[in-house]
Amino acid sequence: MRLTSTTVVAARALKRNTMRSILTALGIIIGVGAVIAMVSIGNGAKAQVEAQVASLGQNIITVFPGSTTTGGVRGGFGSTSTLTADDADAIAQEVPGIVAVSRSVRSREQVLANGQNWRPSIAGEDPEILDIRVWPLISGEMFTARDVASANKVCVVGQTVVDQLFDGEDPVGKTLRVGRIPVKILGVLSKKGFNYFGSDQDDTVILPYSTVMRRLGRPRTNISSITIQAASPELIASIKLEIESLLSQRRNGREPDFMVRDQLELAETATATSKTMTVLLGAIAGVSLLVGGIGIMNIMLVSVTERTREIGIRLAVGAHSNDVLLQFLFEAVLLSVLGGGLGVALGIGASEIVANTLNWPVLISMPAIVIALSVSAMIGIFFGFYPARKAAMLDPIDALRYE
Repeated sequence: MRLTSTTVVAARALKRNTMRSILTALGIIIGVGAVIAMVSIGNGAKAQVEAQVASLGQNIITVFPGSTTTGGVRGGFGSTSTLTADDADAIAQEVPGIVAVSRSVRSREQVLANGQNWRPSIAGEDPEILDIRVWPLISGEMFTARDVASANKVCVVGQTVVDQLFDGEDPVGKTLRVGRIPVKILGVLSKKGFNYFGSDQDDTVILPYSTVMRRLGRPRTNISSITIQAASPELIASIKLEIESLLSQRRNGREPDFMVRDQLELAETATATSKTMTVLLGAIAGVSLLVGGIGIMNIMLVSVTERTREIGIRLAVGAHSNDVLLQFLFEAVLLSVLGGGLGVALGIGASEIVANTLNWPVLISMPAIVIALSVSAMIGIFFGFYPARKAAMLDPIDALRYE
């Protein structure tokens, strides 16, 4: 019997019991749909986190304060900053493969303008920070290296600050009081949104780092961190080693009081949870595929029993046992593949519903669809083989006598 004829006969057999066939495939439909939906939601969450990490800039390496020991008491990471502007200068001058370096000083101050007040994050930076973070201005201009050298009272502001204090108007040229000092607004940053820490990146005022160190509050001698941009991703690992070696040398053998982290490490940490949840949810959904396969085997065994006399007639008129084997195997595969196809449609529909109603990010994965359909076909072969073999091994005489 040819494969085409076998497929037609198998389809007719399934059509004779349409409701039973649908119920048999229900486990596969639900399993595949759940797998597609869970993987899509997990991939969407992962892509969102990766986009948030990418918003920090490209090929970024950051030097953070490490642990320090004072009077025999060991502080935790970041308890005290011993990083200096000279450390940043040394990195920029002595480490090859670096595109830009920005000294960073963090603060939190009340700001006032137009009779309104707000409390954004205050960032002291070098002018290169906008290039490092790929953060263009939508109006005005960035402060210059001369402003940094003179600790001038100038700044650029994020969109959230504009919305809160200027009611969406262009504030370029206006004065913003930061703490106790008046600061001229030179430019407005484009919208960045939230980062993967959950912080609003647009709720910021960026001043020259020297202005924050000398004019805001008590004068400081140390910076909060150093942001570095590598020329390419391939150079990140070697640049990290060079920075660690250089800063260790500058501390004359003292215990390292700094940490060097790159963007890849941040991305891996940020996406680790979503990866774990995607695998876990996919595995749970995969259990229903196993249950669906068992259901197919059960129904096919019932079908063999019901059609024993039909099998005996086919064998008696000259059909080979392989023809009977293929027929029942094709029925099982057809059930699982059709269930897989309906499951894919169900999974895509469920993903779209979640995206539209809950505003969750979803990313439908074509490889996941192909794998789900392939797995459903393999389930049909695996769980359909035993009933098909049982049908093929029937003795024609005993089958014809069966009532």
